[in-house]
Amino acid sequence: MSTYTAITDADREAMLAEIGVDTVEDLFAPIPQELRLGRPLDLPAGRPEQDVYKHLRELAAKNVSAEDEVTFLGGGMYDHYVPALIDMLMSRSEFLTPYTPYQPEVSQGGLQVMFEYQTAISELTGLPVANASVYEGPSALASAGYLAKLANGKSKFVISAGVHPHSIETLRTYAHGYGVEVVEVPLRDGVTDPDAWAEAIDDETGALFFQNPNFYGAVEDATALTSAKRAGCVAIAAYDPIVLGILKPPGQCGVDVCIGEGQPLGNRLDYGGPSFGFFAATEAYLRRMPGRIAGETVDADGRRGFVLTLQTREQHIRREKATSNICTAQALNALGGVVYLAWLGRQGIVELGELLLQRTHYARQALTAIPGVEALHDQPVIREFAVTLPAGAPVADVVERCAAQGINPGLALPEQNALLVAITEQRSREEIDRLADVLGRAVSEVTA
Repeated sequence: MSTYTAITDADREAMLAEIGVDTVEDLFAPIPQELRLGRPLDLPAGRPEQDVYKHLRELAAKNVSAEDEVTFLGGGMYDHYVPALIDMLMSRSEFLTPYTPYQPEVSQGGLQVMFEYQTAISELTGLPVANASVYEGPSALASAGYLAKLANGKSKFVISAGVHPHSIETLRTYAHGYGVEVVEVPLRDGVTDPDAWAEAIDDETGALFFQNPNFYGAVEDATALTSAKRAGCVAIAAYDPIVLGILKPPGQCGVDVCIGEGQPLGNRLDYGGPSFGFFAATEAYLRRMPGRIAGETVDADGRRGFVLTLQTREQHIRREKATSNICTAQALNALGGVVYLAWLGRQGIVELGELLLQRTHYARQALTAIPGVEALHDQPVIREFAVTLPAGAPVADVVERCAAQGINPGLALPEQNALLVAITEQRSREEIDRLADVLGRAVSEVTA
């Protein structure tokens, strides 16, 4: 282990002289005074290491994990079972430690994993090409928007209000940078309003975005939504990968680009990350996709091998031709995803989807049997649904009372006084019955 040695005053003066300034403060002269703090940072005094360790343990003790409570929390991140096989393979040093797991002369295993992952995502989505993953779901959706901007140069995006709020805000941030207007279409009866959708799409619409199932759990009519696009418009859909075992593949519904959050595929909650985003598309958009694409080839001796076929970031091609500023793939997390899919198998992902469908409908029936609790919508649901609470039962108060009983009843939606309830294979019928009992008593107590 090397020892850190701070620079001396003489070193500092020599560097300043080489730069051509007298003081360190001169380096910050271009920054306007009104943007400077003008005082030392308000940091507490240093503490002994053992005191800091004790303090951190006290803070950690305040956390509650999905193993400490029965959780129905969802909204994009889900408490699925992660088999031990995944942790075993992800922790192998060949996968865990490489900084550049894509150099073909040394990383055939890493490249093969990327190739197998891409194949699995392509089969799952029904689209012919997929990349080696991106950061997470929202940035995948925003990157798909930039793909559309490069493809057609049009000035407007149309997005359903049923898309995850984080994804909508990420798209707005990206689109602001390249001058594209984002028009949000409201929901009607739980799904994208078809009339408002058709009215919002015109010849200047470069891309349309929807989520399936949407943020409130409702299954959207993907074919109807994509059929509204005009010539040159890119249809972009965010899908929950788990439900693709029982839903019609987006590639068969007119979707040009399918993206999504990969966390449900063999990745733990881990305080909300890291995870990975998946990205698949038709061949027309192959060269505009972000990130990397691994391909299969043969070497000079005719032996099977793997290489990076395409890289669209500015590090690898001329900056003006770059189509993405994404500098990496979440290769380790994507490895967990492809191992999980292989562990499930073709029949397993169908059976898992059917299980979620049955338990979700059972849970919705159980909760709407509570006096004053109603379904937010009556649309078909697969793994998530929303219920509204009585006006006299603020959702925050109800959630707090449930938490005291060891139940996390779901994601609070304060603006609608509603709960978004998620079901995974971890939630048994007995736990759903317990949720209904605890939630019912909490609502009764708050409204009493």
